[in-house]
Amino acid sequence: MDAVLSGLADAGRWRLVGLLAERPRSVGVLAQLAGARQPQTTKHLQTLERAGIVTSQRSGQRRIYALESAPLRDLAAELLRLADSADQAGGFRETFDRYGVSVQAERLAAEQSGWADGRTFGFERTVAGSPELVWRHLTEPSLLTAWWTPNDLRISELVFEAQPGGRIVLEYRDAEDADGTDLVAGRGEGTVVDVRPGQRLLYHLSPTLPDGTTAFTAHVDFTLQPTDTGTELDVQYRITDSTVDSADFIAGIEIGFGQSLDKLAAALDRTNLRSAT
Repeated sequence: MDAVLSGLADAGRWRLVGLLAERPRSVGVLAQLAGARQPQTTKHLQTLERAGIVTSQRSGQRRIYALESAPLRDLAAELLRLADSADQAGGFRETFDRYGVSVQAERLAAEQSGWADGRTFGFERTVAGSPELVWRHLTEPSLLTAWWTPNDLRISELVFEAQPGGRIVLEYRDAEDADGTDLVAGRGEGTVVDVRPGQRLLYHLSPTLPDGTTAFTAHVDFTLQPTDTGTELDVQYRITDSTVDSADFIAGIEIGFGQSLDKLAAALDRTNLRSAT
């Protein structure tokens, strides 16, 4: 595949491929039709032949070239596979586009400090497991690391002290940044406000801007209610202290926090499945 891509990565060679797609032709005729010198045309054709894109044979004094369709079909199939992967419903590209639309809207709205104060987001999930089990996933750092980031991120530093006045530190990086050399994707610090095991968790968390200042303060309130099949989880997310530079962060709340809660539900499903086997 690399040889095919390299062979096609030239406007002159691409022109010759187009001409040979119509019918086999001699070097001299190809040079005339392409408006190029014959030595240059011969060199291009040799490159294409080495890549397996064309084949040739002698016919008297002339050398005739013909197009090999199989490498082009293989390339077309691979390009189609890549395009289908990028366009997958609910995939990363769809999230990227949704975030881009949200960022534009929030940047337009962020005209002065306090612009988003009072904004609320509500999330509801019915999850497997008792309120006690869900509570552990909300408060124990070893379990929080499994879900408390959007899909394409990983936690690189976490402190969560599940007691009133307890300290919170959340830092995350790209999920594929294995050695930590890329820029930090986000960092926030906060405080636990209310702790009622198995019932309610309230904390404040403030994402920080690249200069270390606070972007805004999130007041996040988890309420847990038992159901016949698990736990009803209600989350209220309220914003205060918003700065103009917080627009990009706020644009990602609905998508990012929603993905985190979906990961929480999946983690609880796996835990319950292991318990049942």
